Amino acid sequence: HIKRLYVEADEDHISLQNGRNTIAKLVYIHEGNKKRGKRIELKNTHYFAGLYKNVEEIWLEVIDYIDKNYEVEEIETTYLAGDGAGWIKEGLNWLPRPEFVLDKYHLNKYVIKATGHIPFLRFKLWDGINRCNMNKVKEVVKEIINNTEEKKKLKTVKEARRYILANWNGIEIYKKDPHVLGCSAEGHVSHVLSEKISNK
Repeated sequence: HIKRLYVEADEDHISLQNGRNTIAKLVYIHEGNKKRGKRIELKNTHYFAGLYKNVEEIWLEVIDYIDKNYEVEEIETTYLAGDGAGWIKEGLNWLPRPEFVLDKYHLNKYVIKATGHIPFLRFKLWDGINRCNMNKVKEVVKEIINNTEEKKKLKTVKEARRYILANWNGIEIYKKDPHVLGCSAEGHVSHVLSEKISNK
């Protein structure tokens, strides 16, 4: 019986024995976090990982687990955290009363990409993002574009703008909802997914 459920997702590129590469998906569910000494641990974590043929497979497993282990009608919000990839956002169609939360690790990567050649504008861009001021973010990106001559770099800046605006709801929620915890999927990918795959 819980009001809030947390679902986090990410993926990892795996090298197969036949020389090819594939993508392994990782989704895990938890009920929030707790302090144990100096460490913060996730409560009642359950993992789903594998080389899924299609997106529906992994989300069917996830929703089946939720149905069997929780009173779904009592869940007020399911926070789905990740980098904004299509297969992750597909989870919004499956989870009970979902809200998307953008992983700040990936957001930071795009901010750095956009401002790498003009670092003095990085603070201004983060200020707009942290204040959830879309107009300011657009203004700063426009300023970056106006000061960018190299075509390749210009393309990178525009990609960053697309990424930030396409995931704006996942940024805004940090300011709107005090129960948002963010996302620790990047660490779990290396610790859980890579370790399991390498042991097979």
